[in-house]
Order: sequence, then C-alpha cells, then structure tokens
Amino acid sequence: MIGHDDAPHLNPPHITHEAREDIFEGMTDGERQARETGRPSLGAGAIYPVREDSFFIEPFRIPDWYEYAYSIDPGWRCTAGLVAARNPDTDQHYLVAEFYGMKDQPVVHVAGIKAMLPWPDIEGLMDPAGDNVGNMKDGTKMKEEYEDLGLELVKANNAVHSGLRHCLTMIQTGKLKAFDTLVYLKKEFRLYRRNNLGKIVKEHDHLLDDMRYIMNTEGAFQQRPIETKQTSNRRGEW
Repeated sequence: MIGHDDAPHLNPPHITHEAREDIFEGMTDGERQARETGRPSLGAGAIYPVREDSFFIEPFRIPDWYEYAYSIDPGWRCTAGLVAARNPDTDQHYLVAEFYGMKDQPVVHVAGIKAMLPWPDIEGLMDPAGDNVGNMKDGTKMKEEYEDLGLELVKANNAVHSGLRHCLTMIQTGKLKAFDTLVYLKKEFRLYRRNNLGKIVKEHDHLLDDMRYIMNTEGAFQQRPIETKQTSNRRGEW
C-alpha cells in the first residue's frame, strides 16, 4: 500500500501538481486520501478520520530532556512495540520508534524491542491480557516470560472507547504526532475502522493499541536517568 508521496519517481511526468489538484477538486477528504495514500475511503467508519499529513511528520532529533514511554502488545501471530517521547514543558507527544514481529519466539521479540528503547531498564506497558494468556506449550504467562527475558513491564490502562476518544482529541488538537518512518503504524492507521454495526474491526491494530495504552496510562512517561561520571586521580585521567 503506497501513495503518491511514497514513490514520487513513479508518478507519470504529465501529472503535475496542478493537474492533481484539478483531479481532487470536489472530492471528500476520504476520497482524496484513498487516491493520494492508498488509504481506503472508510467514510464514517474510520476511527481516526483525519488526514495523514496532520498526524505523520518528518523525524527530528529528540532532545535529551524529553520523557519517554513504551508499550508492547504480544500475541501468537504478531508482537508489536511502540516508543513515544514527550516534551514535559508543552505536553507535546511524538511516536518515534516501532517494532513489529511475526510468529517468532519471545526471545527474538525481546531482542528487537530492546534495540528500540531509549535506555535499557525503562519500564514499559503491556496489554493487561498478557498477564492472563499462557504460553501454548507450558502455560507460562506472557508477562512473566517477557520479564524473565529482561523487560520491566506493568499493566496498561485498557479502557477502549474513552482511550480512543482521548487519542483522537490529541491528534485533532496537534498534541500527538508520529514520525512518518513508522511504516507499520501508518499501515494500521489507514485501515483502523468500525464495521457496519459500529464495532471496532479487531485486525491490524497492535501498534494503535500500544498508542492507546501509552496515552491513557497515568505515569507512563519517564525521565531519562542522568549519567554520572566518576573522576579518579589515577594517572590524572577521567
């Protein structure tokens, strides 16, 4: 699933920017997004009915004094992880890193998750169901298994409808942005929807669940530990 801006060199040269605007004139935002980005025209069914360019931004270097949080959503078919940064002065939030693993062993997922963390022992959030779902082979709870492999985890707030409303409000008010390098998050964002009965379609939503956990769990964001250097008079060196 790609759009015009994902592969600009593939656009026919005769379709200029002005010609594109003429084509899009009179279309709804949903219809335009379907043609620009490949995101289906979900109409009222889209859970986050906002333009992608109002949510996804170009990456930038996160200042050292920002706070961080991360969440994981483990499963048999897919395990996903998401890292967020927060400016404590402005309460501005950014989704900055993602992990997306398929049917691998937890040790493989943990290695990938650790690689994206801002520091090793940061405390993360986890889908509360992970404390109840057991390993198919030995009955070990997922949370315990991931903690044994070196992650520090607490249960996330899993309030769904109020959590979705809160996330949508943050996006619409500009308080929540995501780096456009998060390709799996972008894919989920394009497909996240409700069915004809108004129920959430529970597929391709692992990273968006992680986003909801982070934004709705009190105390999720943590300050990076201050690194101290010890001095020594030995040979006059640090």
